[in-house]
Amino acid sequence: MNDLRKSFDTNSLKFKLWTYFIFFAAIIMIILWLLQIVFLNTYYKSMKTNEIKKIGNALVEEYNKDGFEDLIYSTSFIKGIIIQVFNEYGDSIFPINTFGEIRPPKREAPINGSFIRKLEDSPDGKIIYAIEDFRMRTHSVVYGAILEGKNGEKHYLYINGLLEPIDSTTSVLKNQLIIVTVISLLLAIGLSFLIATKLSKPITNVTNSAALLAKGNYDVIFQRGDYTEINQLADTLNFTTAELSKTEELRRELIANVSHDLRTPLTLIKSYAEMIRDISGNNPDKRISHLKVIIDESDRLNALVNDMLDLSKIQSGINEVAYKEFDIGRTTKNILKRFSVLSDIYGYRFILNSDDDDIAIGDEQKIEQVIYNLISNAVNHTGEDKLITIDLRNLGEYIEFKVTDTGKGISEEEIPHIWDRYYSSGKTYKRGIIGSGLGLSIVKSILIAHDARFGVESILDKRSTFWFQLKAK
Repeated sequence: MNDLRKSFDTNSLKFKLWTYFIFFAAIIMIILWLLQIVFLNTYYKSMKTNEIKKIGNALVEEYNKDGFEDLIYSTSFIKGIIIQVFNEYGDSIFPINTFGEIRPPKREAPINGSFIRKLEDSPDGKIIYAIEDFRMRTHSVVYGAILEGKNGEKHYLYINGLLEPIDSTTSVLKNQLIIVTVISLLLAIGLSFLIATKLSKPITNVTNSAALLAKGNYDVIFQRGDYTEINQLADTLNFTTAELSKTEELRRELIANVSHDLRTPLTLIKSYAEMIRDISGNNPDKRISHLKVIIDESDRLNALVNDMLDLSKIQSGINEVAYKEFDIGRTTKNILKRFSVLSDIYGYRFILNSDDDDIAIGDEQKIEQVIYNLISNAVNHTGEDKLITIDLRNLGEYIEFKVTDTGKGISEEEIPHIWDRYYSSGKTYKRGIIGSGLGLSIVKSILIAHDARFGVESILDKRSTFWFQLKAK
């Protein structure tokens, strides 16, 4: 039942094409019927009238010239029409009655008062009209013209051409048109159905595949067809499907990693709070140590929430860039002071190499986020020597910032993805020493807002260097 309804869906492309094709064939048949049956008599009469008028005008031009009589004879025989020239008394001048000679057909004294009056009243001395010939039981076309004789006398040209009945011809054409119409309509129905099916099938396949995609099936493949437009649509949708699949994978990773980052500090906070309640509540040293863990994990949670808010604001364009000149070297030194606790507790080493003139143009507060997140990323990925090197160089037009770690490096295939949220080399997420896992994504968004150049250079098992360039003063 559903398939039957789909087949006769009046709004479907298949039904529309089928209907338009049959309608077009019907219009062609109607035009043929009108031309061949309805308008045939009118068309024939018009053509015959124009032919006789043309002959009459030609004879008027040739009157009084040599060979005029022969021209009347030949034209009358060839065209099968009556041609006569009379004087004002109604006597026949041409053709001349000669005993024993074959002459063209003529009629007895066609000149009458009505014919003469029509000619005299005509502005150009010429008339043409149709009359009913009762003797021949048919209609004929009459042409008349006033001729001037050699001596100035008036003569009258009379031409009569029969309009032969075409009823038998019309009957034959009608029978043939009935057969042609039936065959044409049957062919139109069949061909239109095949063409409509062939045109609508690839679109139907794309629609069915799109329905699967809407249900979350990212393995669906949109089939190409026989038409360029369908192929372009299928290629676009296949590309869209691949991008949606990547987005879905990143979404799942983001949820998993954020859940991990939230669960770990929450678990620690709860555990240490219970320890304070049950064990170390009366022991000042243990209580202070446990409270420090709770504070640190609370700070980590706060940093995660702040980073997520910052990233959302930056990517949605809420935060505008406030350009101004600032000393990027001094900013970097201030940021390194915040990492001194890692040097004291975990043995991290930070080396800063900078020029004296490091004045850049940008939003200092946002660039501070960039530098902090790049150094934080280096801390989380540096090697066992725990060495992080920062280089600041004045290139004239630009100030270049570089931070290098001594970690395992990044493969060329993974470099384009490292700016994604929570992306980790090897797809194995690792909770960092500091930071929220959103640092590089924030860095990318801020630097794009500054129209800054940035990138990463890496050698596997040796080092990775992240860099960016800001316009110099």
